[in-house]
Amino acid sequence: MKQADLFLAFFRVGILGYGGGPSSIPLVHKEVVEKYKWMDSDEFGDILALGNALPGPIATKMAGYIGYRVGGVLGMINALAATIIPTIIMMIVLLTVLNSYKEEPWVKGMAEAVVPVVAVMLAVLTWDFIKKSGKSKLGWGWTAVALIGSLILMQFLNLHPAILIFVLLLGALLKKDAPSREKEGGNQS
Repeated sequence: MKQADLFLAFFRVGILGYGGGPSSIPLVHKEVVEKYKWMDSDEFGDILALGNALPGPIATKMAGYIGYRVGGVLGMINALAATIIPTIIMMIVLLTVLNSYKEEPWVKGMAEAVVPVVAVMLAVLTWDFIKKSGKSKLGWGWTAVALIGSLILMQFLNLHPAILIFVLLLGALLKKDAPSREKEGGNQS
C-alpha cells in the first residue's frame, strides 16, 4: 500500500505541478506533510533547503529522497517515475497541440495566467515557513534578521542561495556543538 500511496502522491504532483519545480513544492508539501504525514513541516523545510542547495530539478530531488525514505530503493524509483512520467507525456501532447495554435491569443493568455497562481502558492508556503520559524527557538527577531539578510545577500549582492544555505547550516552545526564543548570543559574542571 505504501508504494501505491507514493506513486499516487507524486503522480498528482507531476500532473498538477504546472510551471516546474517551484510550483510543485507546495503540492509535494500538501501530499507528504498534510495528507500522508510521512514527515512534519520542519523536516520538509530541511529537505527543501538542502535540495535547493544541490544541482538539478528540485521536484525530482525531493521525490527521490522522500521516496527512498518512505519506501527504500523501490520507493525512490517509484516516486521518481511518478514525478517524471506525467511531465514527459504532457510535454509531448501539449507542445504538439500548442505549437499548432501558438499564435492564438488564448494560448498566450493561458501561459500568462499560470504565473500569478504559482506565485500565490509559493507565497502561502513561504508564509507557513516564516510562521514556523518565528514560533521556533529561533524567535521572531532572528527570523526577521535571517529574512532581511537573505534578501539583501541574494537579491542585491547576488549571493548564490546554496552558499547562504551552506553557511547557515554550518553556523547551526557550530552553534549546537558549542554548548556541548562548554559542558565537557566544565565537567573536567
